[in-house]
Amino acid sequence: MQDIMGTMDIAFPNLGIYLKNVPKTFTVFGFSIALYGVIIAIGVLAGVLLAAHVANLEKLNPDIIWDFAIYAIIFSIIGARVYYVIFSWDRYKNNLGDIFNTRKGGMAIYGAVIAAFLTLWIYCRKKKQSFLQLADICVPGLVLGQVIGRWGNFTNREVFGEYTDSLLAMRLPAEMVRTGDISEKIAAHMTEGINYIQVHPTFLYESLWNLALLTVMLLYRKHKKFEGEQWLLYLGGYGLGRAWIEGIRTDTLFIPHTTIAVSQVLAIALVIVSVAADILIRRHLNKIRNQ
Repeated sequence: MQDIMGTMDIAFPNLGIYLKNVPKTFTVFGFSIALYGVIIAIGVLAGVLLAAHVANLEKLNPDIIWDFAIYAIIFSIIGARVYYVIFSWDRYKNNLGDIFNTRKGGMAIYGAVIAAFLTLWIYCRKKKQSFLQLADICVPGLVLGQVIGRWGNFTNREVFGEYTDSLLAMRLPAEMVRTGDISEKIAAHMTEGINYIQVHPTFLYESLWNLALLTVMLLYRKHKKFEGEQWLLYLGGYGLGRAWIEGIRTDTLFIPHTTIAVSQVLAIALVIVSVAADILIRRHLNKIRNQ
């Protein structure tokens, strides 16, 4: 491939894939629509449909899922923004109006997930439903939404990692990405005459990891030992993948006044807690059976 890429091109050179004119937006009746938003919406719809299907398999009225989804979508969006703002406070403290300007980006999936589970807990309290049962039903849909939603990061040219020349290395025109996401290591490989960066496609890593996790969850669904085990599998499985992926991303959010990645800490904590909880619950159930 030539050292000069078209502004809208994306390439995976070591796979021989060169995509020309990959748009960020499209126009309908004069209105510009971001592909990112469309992909997220498709992911949400697919996730709710899957959760409703699982609810039906579990002999639970799927209408409960659709009812909960309305609240979950609203508060997940708020949670994703709040999480991002909290851990990017230096960007907003002198211009509070930008907090509400989401068109400039700034959403964090962990904030959405935390908000979704808090919303589910409150919903279950109000509707007198089992939180653990509904959590088990909803998490496959949540993972599917993440599998699809990460491709919004692809069209947005974001959520990538450090420089690499590995098989899956991705090239993006430098002018199409946020300057703050170009690390010193990436910049060091931008020699004269080259207008692109070559990076780890971490959005792809996470999408594939979540697809594998979803497969495991669906295969294990009928074999779970207790209510809430699918939920723990999601927390630990997603946390395990996010822990290593976060370590190579260049847009990491840090704990204020440190160089510690907040999402990496949270991911590791979730792995430890979910594994410990699963072991303790299984031991407790075995004791009951042996009495």
